[in-house]
Amino acid sequence: MGLLDKQFNNSNVIITSLDNLLNWARLSSLWQMQFGLACCAIEMMATAASHYDFDRFGVIPRATPRQSDVMIVAGTVTLKMASRIKRLYDQMSEPRYVISMGSCSNCGGPYWEHGYHVLKGVDRVIPVDVYVPGCPPRPEALMEGLIKLQEKIRNESLVKKTT
Repeated sequence: MGLLDKQFNNSNVIITSLDNLLNWARLSSLWQMQFGLACCAIEMMATAASHYDFDRFGVIPRATPRQSDVMIVAGTVTLKMASRIKRLYDQMSEPRYVISMGSCSNCGGPYWEHGYHVLKGVDRVIPVDVYVPGCPPRPEALMEGLIKLQEKIRNESLVKKTT
């Protein structure tokens, strides 16, 4: 980082910026609001089970949107559920993130073409940060999606730059 790196020879001193410290804290303690709507929810539950252990990434499931940082939308989003997803997303505090899991929540899946009630992607109602493809996606794919979200959080800047 500059002159301070050469000043301390002790390995107990870490020099970093405030952005890096806060981003590290945020990406290491994501609280998820699970929103399982169809078969993808089974894979999301399997990811949280002991074999894959989503908790080791700092992801803790919460049942309330006011305590959640990330919403995982897993499954077919119908037009009736779209307003509820939007309401829960609006109740989440900033910064908030969304992972769209599965073909149905990404683009409507196989049901969109033949059903009048299926939304063609959850990104029509809320902004999506990470898309996890598959029908249904394996737990490894959801874990990779979470790692992509953590990389996005790591690179964010909390300071508003004025020009």
